[in-house]
Amino acid sequence: MSTTKKLAGVALAAALGVTTLSACGGGDAEDKTAGASDAPKSKTVTLVSHDSFNVTDTVLKEFEQQSGYTVKVLKSGDAGAALNQEILTKGSPRGDVFFGVDNTLLSRALDNGIFTPYEAKGLAEVKPEYVLDKEHRVTPIDSGDICVNYDKAYFAEKKIAPPQTLDDLTKPEYKNLLVTENAATSSPGLGFLLASVGKYGEDGWKDYWSKLKANGVEVVDGWEQAYNERFSGSAGGKKAKGDRPLVVSYASSPPVEVLYGEPQPAEAPTGVSTGTCFRQIEFAGLLKGAKNEEGGKALVDFLVSKKFQEDMPLQMFVNPVTKDAALPELFTKHGVVVEKPENVAPETIAKNREQWVKAWTALVVK
Repeated sequence: MSTTKKLAGVALAAALGVTTLSACGGGDAEDKTAGASDAPKSKTVTLVSHDSFNVTDTVLKEFEQQSGYTVKVLKSGDAGAALNQEILTKGSPRGDVFFGVDNTLLSRALDNGIFTPYEAKGLAEVKPEYVLDKEHRVTPIDSGDICVNYDKAYFAEKKIAPPQTLDDLTKPEYKNLLVTENAATSSPGLGFLLASVGKYGEDGWKDYWSKLKANGVEVVDGWEQAYNERFSGSAGGKKAKGDRPLVVSYASSPPVEVLYGEPQPAEAPTGVSTGTCFRQIEFAGLLKGAKNEEGGKALVDFLVSKKFQEDMPLQMFVNPVTKDAALPELFTKHGVVVEKPENVAPETIAKNREQWVKAWTALVVK
């Protein structure tokens, strides 16, 4: 989930009051490399990433011991900002591998030629639907679904069935219940816009949003405000006395509500409307001009390894993309499987993203 996530899920964990946990995990990866500059350059491999990258310290240490490389993690803001910096430094990259470009930004990265093709060891284990670049300039690492979440208690109390599809959200019984993020300023907001494009096509999405607007959809700047302040079903929203029982968030939100609940609930207090989802896929690529190309290749191999793929869900709250990786019980018990998420081809997104966002802003916000 770029998120961006991003997707994503780490932002959710932070909003639920676990910033320290994420910071400690990311800090371990970076603190261990404090003396990396003293080591030979060929033994240091640098991963450039958005701020949500995280990995268990012991998992990273095992890779370092087995490979002989010391990993330096360079976090660079959100996915869009991080990608912009790599485009600006094309040919003289700040690191060896870039992680975090997703399918909404993929064509922009590929068109700017910032990656060197590399077919990762273990790529055969990646589910083929996630391999969007046949030249292997990028390797799929994780996926996450942007979906409408609902407050179970609200709908049970009102004796109303929660919405399950995009069409449902325009019905009278859900008037003034949904809050979403601004598509111009938020990754999940953009993902929800793209879900409507995927469902209704380039000729129909505007009509859909006109119906949503007439049905009282509320738009806020970002995910944290939507989920942690306006949504009545989240821990943060309850404290803030949020009054919107529907929110655009992630399919991984319910497991996180369980994990960080105090006390931990037996059942997630929130649900997922599985017919409202857009799937994000995040990629990693070997940067063109990398100082340590061999180390970069080893690092990409590590990111699709079973060890990293199985560690990733509880570190970044996203799903693995390999066939051999098992999900943790928290995900299988409290999460949902989105069978048919909406998708839009990366090249179509690249061609139309700016005009879609501009048209959406004029229609919904202004």
